[in-house]
Amino acid sequence: MKASITRSTPARLAELAAPFTGFLATKAVARLIPLLALATVALAVIGCGQSTSSSAAPAGDQRTEARQAGSSSAATPSVAPASSPAAKAAVEILNVSYDPTRELYKEFNGAFAKYWKDKTGQSVTVKQSHGGSGTQARSVADGLEADVVTLALAYDIDALSEVGLIPANWQTRLANNSSPYFSTIVFLVRKGNPKGIKDWDDLVKPGVSVITPNPKTSGGARWNYLAAWGYALRQNGNDETKAKGFVARLFKNVPVLDSGARGATTTFVERGLGDVFISWENEAFLALNELGKDRFEIVVPSVSILAEPPVSVVDKVVDKRGTRNVAQAYLEYLYTEEGQKIAAKHYYRPRLASVAAASAGQFPKVNLFAIEEFGGWQKAQKTHFADGGTFDQIYQPSR
Repeated sequence: MKASITRSTPARLAELAAPFTGFLATKAVARLIPLLALATVALAVIGCGQSTSSSAAPAGDQRTEARQAGSSSAATPSVAPASSPAAKAAVEILNVSYDPTRELYKEFNGAFAKYWKDKTGQSVTVKQSHGGSGTQARSVADGLEADVVTLALAYDIDALSEVGLIPANWQTRLANNSSPYFSTIVFLVRKGNPKGIKDWDDLVKPGVSVITPNPKTSGGARWNYLAAWGYALRQNGNDETKAKGFVARLFKNVPVLDSGARGATTTFVERGLGDVFISWENEAFLALNELGKDRFEIVVPSVSILAEPPVSVVDKVVDKRGTRNVAQAYLEYLYTEEGQKIAAKHYYRPRLASVAAASAGQFPKVNLFAIEEFGGWQKAQKTHFADGGTFDQIYQPSR
């Protein structure tokens, strides 16, 4: 069954429809420096210009599609001059990320380190920390010195702003609200789909065991929950009471709540629990490709949510450690053609139009709605996931 989108998203989605041509473009200028006798010629890279562009909002339901539209021009990270003393000393930065990005950043970190070494002469090592997005945000707020955060949703990075680690306008510093790639939520089922899972309503049937992480700690789980809620609204004329009942029945079928998406993957894939796993799209493809198409299948629901994992430099940390330049360039490199290709390789949907077009065949078409239909993340968090919120009201742990 094909669900229709009946509620439009705010006008600010329009800024994601326009290409960010020339975004963070770097103009390298070569300057010859004459030396004394037997002199050699040195090249120094100077200058760095930045520009962004936006366009008016498309009307109606086109806004959610516009949110997915990418840039037509790849970004070029800001680069410090190779001859500067700071560029010669090796540096280490920490990326605190959410659960399923391990494979993505393992490859990306190597590519960035090579790029940075070639451009600046400086060796950089990127350390990783992974866990449930909410848990990771709390760790950084409590003192874990992340140079950058790459989390599952904007609310978790907003929490760092509230404790003074980053500015309140952090989402305006990079394109697409500082979300270099996007994703969605799909179902992973066992080969042959023995329970006949086709859409969200199959997940509330008696006898169907559903695996999803804990929305109190996992960003992916919050996307899962809201995707189910959005489906229920569409099936019930936007009736919130009926949507609440639907999601309550779904969680009645959940035998265990892992703290993060990767733990839930392990529960479904390795421990063999559950008939269906509500999953990040990239995590479902990882299970399919790494563990065998003879064991699992992906089911795409009739409607799902536009999941936009954001990134940010942690200002207080990079200024303390003197790592702002490399940390900023690290995030900007996610927007380059190389960064976008790596994201697509790991089944994160790229923003750059050329890479999106080249990789379009690997991603199924999904009817998506955006977080703004819940009033944005601040309202969604308060309504559904804060202590005493809707999730606490509907979830009864298995006994």
